[in-house]
Amino acid sequence: MEPPGDMMGYDRAITLFNPDGRILQVEYAKRTVSQGFAAVGLVGKNSIVFVADKKLHDLEKLIVPESIEKIFKIDEHIGAAIAGMIADGRTLIEKAQVNAQQFRVTYNEEADLTLVVKGISAEMQSLTQYGGARPYGVSILFGEVKDSKPVLFMLDPSGTFFQYKGAAIGGNSDSINKFLEKEYKPDMDTENLLKLGIKALKLEEGKADSDKFEVAVIDQDGFRKLSKEEIAKYV
Repeated sequence: MEPPGDMMGYDRAITLFNPDGRILQVEYAKRTVSQGFAAVGLVGKNSIVFVADKKLHDLEKLIVPESIEKIFKIDEHIGAAIAGMIADGRTLIEKAQVNAQQFRVTYNEEADLTLVVKGISAEMQSLTQYGGARPYGVSILFGEVKDSKPVLFMLDPSGTFFQYKGAAIGGNSDSINKFLEKEYKPDMDTENLLKLGIKALKLEEGKADSDKFEVAVIDQDGFRKLSKEEIAKYV
């Protein structure tokens, strides 16, 4: 007797579509992202805010919270946040950093975020069509402020990317995105973006402390991460 539906081996190779037109290994990778801790990116009037949940140290009491990094500087004006498999995310972040550096060396100007995103998108998409490898189990938010214009992109494990005004990735992202749809306003300043981002990630938390969040801001002065004391003001 043949096993039904998805059990017929369509998930054994990345090169196979199942009868419904789905690539199951990609869907498994998306499920991996949904099991990671959430991250949020928000676009304001002249800035971008990233807020990431790093409560991983709750699960392993001996982890030093500062060693958990989910928000990264790509270039002076570009940042990124990841959710899902952190090791996969770091690999792609390093590729993005190299791409940005190569752009700066080649053209003697700040990297173009769209080109950086397209390069990482191509890398992620290539692992959805060739055998011998699995898709990256990570989603990434990329943001920049260039010429006073903030831009935010989100990539998923299939390599698909879209531009967003605000987006959440990782665990509980559906309910966080619904909350952002109600509360977000495009003309928010940095202070209000920070308050909204922290509030969004505290939906399921209730009480939380600054150790559980990583926060970064990109504005006309470039990328910077907030200190633990700065985060505490909003938590």
